[in-house]
Amino acid sequence: MSSIPTEFQELFEKPVFAYFATLTPDGLPHVTPVWVDYNADEDRVLVNTERGRRKERNVRENPKAGVGMTDPDDRYRALSVLGEVDEITEDGAREHIDELSRRYTGEEYQPEIRTARVLLKIRPDEVIAHGGD
Repeated sequence: MSSIPTEFQELFEKPVFAYFATLTPDGLPHVTPVWVDYNADEDRVLVNTERGRRKERNVRENPKAGVGMTDPDDRYRALSVLGEVDEITEDGAREHIDELSRRYTGEEYQPEIRTARVLLKIRPDEVIAHGGD
C-alpha cells in the first residue's frame, strides 16, 4: 500500500478536477471527470457520487479504480493513484458534497439529488507523483 506524498496533498485542497477510472462489467475503462478529496487520517482518496450512477455500479462489481490529476498551477506536476474502492458509504456523503461544492464553485451543492449521495473511498495501492521536485 502507498500513501499520497505530503508535498502533493495540497492538490486536494484546490479545485482540481481529477479523472476517475473504473471498469465496466465488460472490462472496458470508464473515465469521468470528478471533484476529488483526500482523507489523510484514513489515507483514502474520496470521490462523491450519486447512488446508481455508472461509476458507483462499476466499483460494486469490480472495486479496482484509478484517479489522475494535474496541478492547474504547474501542468507538469501530476498525481496518479491506483487502488481499490474499499468502502462505499452514505455516511457524511451529503455534507461532503456541500464541502466539495464550496471548494469548486463557492456555493452549496445545487443539482437535485435523485437517490442518495455516496462516498467512494479509494485505498491507494500505487501512487505515482510527477514533478514538484
